[in-house]
Amino acid sequence: MRLDKFLKVSRLIKRRTLAKQVADQGRITINDKVSKASSVVKPGDELAIRFGQKIVTVKVEMLKESTKKEDAASMFTIVKEEKLDKVEPEFIDDED
Repeated sequence: MRLDKFLKVSRLIKRRTLAKQVADQGRITINDKVSKASSVVKPGDELAIRFGQKIVTVKVEMLKESTKKEDAASMFTIVKEEKLDKVEPEFIDDED
C-alpha cells in the first residue's frame, strides 16, 4: 500500500493530500530511509513522522483498504513520541 494512503486510512494524517505534502517535504521515514508518498508500506515497517516539534514513531501492524474510525488505531502501534528542542536563533551565542 502507498504511504500516503496508509497515513489517511489509519488516520495518522487526516487527508491524503496533506500526507503527500508531508512525505514530499522529507518528514517521513520508513525503516530509517526518507520516503516519498508513493513508497510502499508493509506490515512490520517502522514509520517516523515529524509533526512540527514532535517525532512520532509507529510500527505498521496491518493494512486495510478502508476502515472505520474506531478500528483505524489497530493498523499501527505507537513505538515512541519524542519532542524536539526548539532553538530560537536569537538564543544562539556565536559571539565571544
